[in-house]
Amino acid sequence: MISVAAAKKIIQENSMPLQPKEVALQDAGGMALAADIYSTIDIPAFNQSSVDGYAFSFDGWQQFQLLKIDGEMAAGDASTNTLLPQNAIRIFTGAAVPDGADSIVMQEKILIENGMLQIGDINLKKGGNLRPKGSEITAGELALEKGTILSPAAIGFLAGFGIDKVLVFPKPVISIIVTGKELQQPGVPLAHGQVYESNSYTLSAALQQLGITKVKIYRADDDLAILTAILQDALLQSDVVLLTGGISVGDYDFVLKAATDCGITKRFHRIKQRPGKPMYFGTKNNQLVFGLPGNPSSVLTCFYEYVIPALQQISYTKKGIETLIVPLGKSVSKPAGLTCFLKGMFDGKTATALGAQESYRLSSFAKANCLILVEEAIETLSEGALVEIHLLPF
Repeated sequence: MISVAAAKKIIQENSMPLQPKEVALQDAGGMALAADIYSTIDIPAFNQSSVDGYAFSFDGWQQFQLLKIDGEMAAGDASTNTLLPQNAIRIFTGAAVPDGADSIVMQEKILIENGMLQIGDINLKKGGNLRPKGSEITAGELALEKGTILSPAAIGFLAGFGIDKVLVFPKPVISIIVTGKELQQPGVPLAHGQVYESNSYTLSAALQQLGITKVKIYRADDDLAILTAILQDALLQSDVVLLTGGISVGDYDFVLKAATDCGITKRFHRIKQRPGKPMYFGTKNNQLVFGLPGNPSSVLTCFYEYVIPALQQISYTKKGIETLIVPLGKSVSKPAGLTCFLKGMFDGKTATALGAQESYRLSSFAKANCLILVEEAIETLSEGALVEIHLLPF
């Protein structure tokens, strides 16, 4: 067995970013840019009104006081007339400000008599309510750097200067292989000795939280030939393969042998931790293969601690699960020699380990919002002791 730290280091060293791919901008949300993007135009591309009101020359207003209203400019109007100093023009939000005008007064702060505009805004300054050309970004300026996660705002920003395709690090394609002849699908009556399969549901939901939607689920009996064929098929179409169950040392645990037969290089097998001690990690070319233990709590713990960091690294979304150091709400004990990840509840001040910590139990995990890390050498932690917690994504 290896330590938790050693396992995480091995995974990090073997998780290579996916090949960049050009995708339509509307499909790129949540992905990371694979190259810098520069603006091709000025934004705004012209002096633009930020309000509904009247555009005028500030110096002309100072000279003439009353300004003659001469036409109007709506958003999208392509007129290029020049405004005379003694005139003003009706203008609407988003419209191009004509040459000769350098200020805009809001419509609520004017008075019109006999076609003449009187401005009543004593606080108005030259350039008021006008968005200067290029004030958002200028042509040739760096817009977004490589590695930027494309949030809704970032998508809108790029669309605003005409970008319709972007080069990104794509989200990985995932295969989930569930092993075990005792497993039955929810919605179907159980025979004696069967249990309902939940791991594919758990992992699919966890992947959806990460914005990963290209997921294929396979189910394999405890048969080496069947499992090997399924694993080979999964490798042909996936960046990452997640197997659940069949990775321990029982007579029907075939994952290790199937992985070897498929040409997967074993990087480690078994970690000094609880839950999830039998976990396996291997690679084939740049593909990642995780053999997760079959017990539901072990599956989810290993996913949060090992799979999520790898998925974020290969898709260049470097932000991981948030880590905090907080006081322990209640004392805990555990065996020496194993790092323990305890399902816990963080109330904003302290973290308290929940009941039902056994690896087959998900009831406490369904209520938990963090994992409490208790280091390998520690056997007891008293109430108030500082501990590292990993906040779970929701």
